[in-house]
Amino acid sequence: MTLSRQTWTGVACALAGVAAVAAISRRRKTERLLHVETSRAFNRSSALLACSVLTDSAMEHYRGAFSNVAMYVPPAVATFSLLAGFHGGADRTPSTHAVRHAIYWSAALTGLAGTGFHLYNVMKRPGGWSWQNLFYAAPLGAPTALLLSGALGAAAERLRNQPAHEPRLLGMPAGKALGLLSGIGLAGTAGEAALLHFRGSFQHKAMYAPVSVPPAASALLLHASLAKPQPRWLARAMLQLSWLVGWVGTALHVRGVARHHGGWRNWSQNLFNGPPVPAPPSFSALALAGLAALRLREGERQ
Repeated sequence: MTLSRQTWTGVACALAGVAAVAAISRRRKTERLLHVETSRAFNRSSALLACSVLTDSAMEHYRGAFSNVAMYVPPAVATFSLLAGFHGGADRTPSTHAVRHAIYWSAALTGLAGTGFHLYNVMKRPGGWSWQNLFYAAPLGAPTALLLSGALGAAAERLRNQPAHEPRLLGMPAGKALGLLSGIGLAGTAGEAALLHFRGSFQHKAMYAPVSVPPAASALLLHASLAKPQPRWLARAMLQLSWLVGWVGTALHVRGVARHHGGWRNWSQNLFNGPPVPAPPSFSALALAGLAALRLREGERQ
């Protein structure tokens, strides 16, 4: 039986209609996945930062013999932030999780309070605000990392509650807000690395990497957040390189501990005297958040 021209036209129109519906459905699904996947990336970034804070604060406060009861708080809060990040990183639900959100806010407030305590510790020493005290007093960057962990996680939870189409945070496009947060955090982390590597006299050429690559990535990410949305391949490449700098830095710090007298056999002493192993992953965490923010920003309209 031969089909008429009208029949073939009808079949073609029906197939075109099905294809159009499938394309629209796929586009909406992609938007929804991008909306949730960005949140999950920020949860994972928050978890990595929390892990760094947990390890570092536990070691440093142990070295300080937990002389102040408040010194038990950061490791405990960082543990909860780490668990919240793991849970959020696996959660595909497009809505805020109340418990995770509360944990993140607690982490941010704890980090803010800790920054105040550490600043007081610097200022109360003889000489007050000086290079000597900035080098050897309570590190200002450590509680700030906990503040960032909480801020990234809280932003992730807020983002989940936004509509998938053109989500907004703090009255601006979500990608722009998240890019600004990640870029500022990356710049601050690079500043802390610059202080400690200056104390170490940049004795190894690799010590210049965290004070050059992440600041460049931060500047490009901030520019991409504030400028008109469009593909930013250079910003993406620098963020990927910053992610790599974090993990290579961790390996080099592990090697630095091994080069001390006794190596890892004398770990109980060398972990405290060698380069801080928990510090470099902070760059990887913030680069991960920056990449997710950039991906969201590139698809926005303003």
